[in-house]
Amino acid sequence: MRGLARIGGAFPQMPRPSGSILSIPFEIRIGLRYTRAGRRARRRNAFISFISAISIGGIALGVTALIVVLSVMNGFQRDVRDRMLSVIPHIQIEAFDGVLNDWTQVASRAAADREVVATAPLVQAQAILVRGDTVRGALMSGIDPAQEPRVSEIAHHLQGAPIDALAPGEFGIVLGRDLAHALSADVGDKVTVVVPEGNLTPAGMIPRLKQFRVVATFSSGHYEFDSALALVNLSDAERLFRLPGPTAVRLRLRDMQQAPSVAQRLALELGPQVLVRDWSSVNRTWFAATQIEKRMMFLILALIVAVAAFNLVSTLVMTVTEKHADIAILRTLGASPGSVMAIFMIQGALVGLLGVGLGVTGGLLLATHLETIVPVVERAFGIHFLDPSIYFISELPSDPRASDIVPICVISLLLSFVATLYPSWRASRIRPAEALRYD
Repeated sequence: MRGLARIGGAFPQMPRPSGSILSIPFEIRIGLRYTRAGRRARRRNAFISFISAISIGGIALGVTALIVVLSVMNGFQRDVRDRMLSVIPHIQIEAFDGVLNDWTQVASRAAADREVVATAPLVQAQAILVRGDTVRGALMSGIDPAQEPRVSEIAHHLQGAPIDALAPGEFGIVLGRDLAHALSADVGDKVTVVVPEGNLTPAGMIPRLKQFRVVATFSSGHYEFDSALALVNLSDAERLFRLPGPTAVRLRLRDMQQAPSVAQRLALELGPQVLVRDWSSVNRTWFAATQIEKRMMFLILALIVAVAAFNLVSTLVMTVTEKHADIAILRTLGASPGSVMAIFMIQGALVGLLGVGLGVTGGLLLATHLETIVPVVERAFGIHFLDPSIYFISELPSDPRASDIVPICVISLLLSFVATLYPSWRASRIRPAEALRYD
């Protein structure tokens, strides 16, 4: 009779008419009863309850850490990507031989694609900037001030004159902030542009020189561009480099995520005479590195969930040991080994589900309010996680995505389910006669 009391004081009920709670299979009812044990059971099995709570807390902590860390990594990647795209176009069509013949036709054919919303010509070449004793290499970009704002956001980052100040024939130049700092050049100063291709004279090869006046500087927040990019007017660049026309056409798309497929489509349509590159291929190594780092962080943090999930093994083993008599009575009443196994699998699955639910809730709350929580922590402890003098951002960005959260939940639930298999199988192997012999 003591064993009957432990499983609720009654025989497993046969299915009742539809609509009754007792129509639920007895495996689920008993599994729920073991999970939400009453006061007497909690006092008797305090250690088992403690281990179970540790398992729930561990799973919740691991899921929360995974969601927050991956959201922060997504935020960093998004911010860096957006800053890069404020300078570079979604797609760039370049000429292999240096000059894009009949660039207007190329631009028209590209604009016919349903994803392309704007086009702009470009002259791009290497040059050397000199001011005083300082010499710096730079990537010179000749742009059309009227069309460039349609394909990039560089005009929004200018400090000084607007982009219209790059008038043809005025030989004005816009320098990246770090490049201007390296040259000690400010708005209004003059820098000398040296073109590698020189003029052949009786005295030998003399490089071509031209003075440009700094009309503005820009800060995109990306050191690679701020330290090496200089903008001039398209016609000035053509005269400086002695080119008959643009060397590339820049494109902006409706959806930048479609850039790889659109670039492939345009490459097939325009033929092998041109090179079509999208924004992801321009910085392929950086994006590949961030993806590898993200996967490694996922694997490392998933170990927290794995350890917590396999704490369920010890919890269920101790529960099975304590419930030997209950299991024996269920078997004598006709419960199959599969039903006994299902009871403990349900108990473990509920613990895993509760842990994952708490982890997702906590992770989403932290990830979505990180910009509010971090300043509070910084003020409370007198620390600063991101120094603006070192980093280009001063706040932790966060970008929680369903594509990360769903796999986290599925993997955590699977680990919890797998952890229940062995203890549940051992419970189903208990023999009633041996279990009741000393009870």
